[in-house]
Amino acid sequence: NVYGLKAICRVTVMIHDVMAPAWGGIAGGIEICITFPTEYVKTQLQLDERANPPKYRGVVDCVRQTVKGHGVKGLYRGLSSLLYGSIPKSAVRFGVFEILSNRAKDESGRLDSTSGLLCGLGAGVMEAVLVVCPMETVKVKFIHDQTSGNPKYRGFFHGVREIVRSQGLRGTYQGLTATVLKQGSNQAIRFFVMTSLRNWYKGDNPNKALNPLVTGLFGAIAGAASVFGNTPLDVIKTRMQGLDAHKYKSTLDCALKILRNEGLAAFYKGTVPRLGRVCLDVAIVFIIYEEVVKGLNKVWKTE
Repeated sequence: NVYGLKAICRVTVMIHDVMAPAWGGIAGGIEICITFPTEYVKTQLQLDERANPPKYRGVVDCVRQTVKGHGVKGLYRGLSSLLYGSIPKSAVRFGVFEILSNRAKDESGRLDSTSGLLCGLGAGVMEAVLVVCPMETVKVKFIHDQTSGNPKYRGFFHGVREIVRSQGLRGTYQGLTATVLKQGSNQAIRFFVMTSLRNWYKGDNPNKALNPLVTGLFGAIAGAASVFGNTPLDVIKTRMQGLDAHKYKSTLDCALKILRNEGLAAFYKGTVPRLGRVCLDVAIVFIIYEEVVKGLNKVWKTE
C-alpha cells in the first residue's frame, strides 16, 4: 500500500508538471490581449532618444499621437508577435518553475523564499533563450517600424520573413544577453516576492487556500518589485532590439552610450506604462494559473 501510494503521488506530480505549461500558456495569452497597449507605449518611449529629439512628451502624448496617426488599432501594432510568443513563454516559465520547485519543496510541500528565487531565475533564463528573445526582437522592430516614414513590415509573417531574409536567424536574437539578464532577474524577483508573500499569508498552515483577490494583490506587488528592480535592463534590451541596434557593439556599449548621451533618467524611460502593464500582467496570470490548477486538482482528487 505504501509503494502504491508513493506511485500515485509520483504520477500526480508528473501530471501537474506536464499540465503546468498548458495552463500557464492560456493565462499568458489572455493577459497579453488585455494589457498590450501599455506595452506598446512603454516600447515607444524607450525607443525615443533625446538626441533625435524626443518625439513624445510622455505617456498621454504617445497615446494621442498614435491614435491620431494610426487609429486605436495602432496601439496594437506588434500584438501578433507578442501573442504568438506569450503562450509558449508562459508555458515555459510555469512549466520550468513547477519542475524545479517540486524538487525544491520540503516534506510539508513548502517552498522557501530562496528556493523560489532560484527556481524563478531558472525559469526566466529558460524562457529568455527559448522564446522571449526572438519574440521581443520582432515586437520591438514592428513597433519601431511604425514610427518610420515608410513602414516596411505588412504583418507578422511578412515582417519575420523580411528580418530573416536581410539579417538571418541571428536578426531575431538581438540583445540576447540583455534579454537573459532581464528575464532571469524578472522571474527571480517575482517568484521570490510571490513565494515570500504566500508563505507569510499561509503561516503554519501550508494547506490554507488563497483567495483570488489575495493572489492578484500578491501578483501585482511582485510585478511592481520587478519593474523597479530591472527597468534599466529592459531599456537596454529594447534599444538592442530596435531598428537602430547597429549603433551598439554590445550590451555594455549600449548601456554606456545611453548613460553618456541621455543620463541616468533614460534608464527608467517607460516605467509608468510598464508598471501598469506588469502589475496587471502578473496579477492576471497568477490568478488564472492558480484557479485553473486548483480546479484541476479538485477534479483529479474526485476521480
